[in-house]
Amino acid sequence: MKRVLLVGAGEVGAKHLAALADAPGLAVAGVADPAPRNELPPDVPLFASWRAALRAVTPDLVVVAAPPGTALAAARDAAEAGAAVLVEKPGTTDPAALAPRPGDGRIFVAFQPHFAPGLDALLAERPAVVRAEVLLAVRRDPGYFRGWRRTYATAGGVLHQQAIHGLALALRLVPGDVEVVDATVAHCRGLAETEDSLTAAVTLTSGATVHVDARVDHPGPPAHELVLHLADGRRLDVRGRNLEAGLGEIAAAPTHEELRRAMYAAVLDAAEGGPAHPCLFPLTALRRPLEVIDRVYRDARVVRAAHAAAA
Repeated sequence: MKRVLLVGAGEVGAKHLAALADAPGLAVAGVADPAPRNELPPDVPLFASWRAALRAVTPDLVVVAAPPGTALAAARDAAEAGAAVLVEKPGTTDPAALAPRPGDGRIFVAFQPHFAPGLDALLAERPAVVRAEVLLAVRRDPGYFRGWRRTYATAGGVLHQQAIHGLALALRLVPGDVEVVDATVAHCRGLAETEDSLTAAVTLTSGATVHVDARVDHPGPPAHELVLHLADGRRLDVRGRNLEAGLGEIAAAPTHEELRRAMYAAVLDAAEGGPAHPCLFPLTALRRPLEVIDRVYRDARVVRAAHAAAA
């Protein structure tokens, strides 16, 4: 039985606890959080700091579900202690923080939708993509924007927190450096420093383009999808509430718990020297998406409309 330490017992940490409860061969041996927001299983020890927990638990797997300001430090401490590490996206909003360090090879970024049906084959034998479209339509109301999520400095923007699943996947499939960015960010409701919507067209040196249409004030059904236009004329749709249907049917999509459990198994296999699962997202590979995100925000036009915070 592999011992698991969870760092962070907030909204995302609770999702990991639910997935870990039925993960074969895994047992939660501790939770590290100075002020957990959710009730923990009664038999699981709680630690005020991840460093104390690492010493006491000696985990095989550490799942980091902490805000970007602390997630990368916790992940690197866990890797240095010898654990395999899975850190929730984005891990950090600073590309420079990802300058390689010893132990980074044991750290992977948590993109559970990348384990959706059909994406393993897509990533193993990457087709020639000439245009990728990242489409995000969700609604985040005032209750979501609290604490660290209220400021860009601590949370990043919509691209860091919501659209990164699709954008990171698109950038794994589309080669080239950023050549031209045409982007607009709009602030309407004033619920936080981050934007309500963002549109961007990113042209890469390969000639391929990545288009983003992401909003967190959408009144309709939620969706986060990726459309891939291939050089041979085919179109591939990665669909779902959060890409979880992959290339399959939405009605047959695996649950988020199933996707997370597949991710835990892949991380442990890689840490033990097995072949890297094509859907795993190594920490070092995160730098390119973060650099693209930085470029988009740097070049974007900013539109600020009159708003009511309670909208």
